[in-house]
Order: sequence, then structure tokens, then C-alpha cells
Amino acid sequence: MRGYINNMIEIMMEFPQRLVALRKQHGLTQQNLADKASIHVSQIKRYEYGEAQPALDVIRKIAIALNVSADLLVFDKEEREPVEELKMQFEAIKRFSPKEQEVAKILLDSLIVHHDVSQFNTLRNYATNDNESS
Repeated sequence: MRGYINNMIEIMMEFPQRLVALRKQHGLTQQNLADKASIHVSQIKRYEYGEAQPALDVIRKIAIALNVSADLLVFDKEEREPVEELKMQFEAIKRFSPKEQEVAKILLDSLIVHHDVSQFNTLRNYATNDNESS
């Protein structure tokens, strides 16, 4: 659990640097970005200085204003790619027919749900044990 939280903190700590870099790549001032995203410029400054974290709807507005994916704002490229051991399988799935891709997607979704339920149960047990020891 702590590892997951630490990873999320690291990801969100990098958001300010990504925002500044993308804004500058697009030749925008903070005011220009604020206007395009319909956000007050003081909020853009707070995000860039790491003083605040944007809500999902704000990330979406900024991504649209910069014409980039929200993933690009939040994640490093390596964080969104499949692990090395699975890259060949995902490359192979690209060659599947649409029907076969749908079957693969359903299978992956099922595995992900199973994993998430296991993680939830682990967290619930951790919280239950923590409350009992208090």
C-alpha cells in the first residue's frame, strides 16, 4: 500500500514539470494557457509551482487546451507502456481481427478486475487489522 501511495506521490510531483514543459513547447504563457483552458492564471501558477494538484476535470481542460492526452500530462512514457515481458503479446494483439481484439480485451479486463478486487481485499484487511490494533 505504501509503495502505491509513494508512486502516486512521485507521479503527481512530476506534474508541475510536465505542465511547464508542455506549455512552453506550445509557445504559451501562463496567461495564454489559462485563457485557453478557462482556468484562472493563478491556478496555472499554483499547478506549475507544485502548490496545488488539479482535479481530473482541470487536467482534462489543460490537456484539451494543449492538444495533448491527459496521460501525457500525468504519466511518463515508461509508466504507460506495457512491461517489457508483455510488449510482444501486445504487438501480436494489434494484428488480431477486431473480434479477436474484443475477446482479448474482455480477458484482460477480467484479469484487471480480479487483480483490483484482490488489492481491495488486501487494503480492507490491512485497514481492519490496523483498526483492531488501535
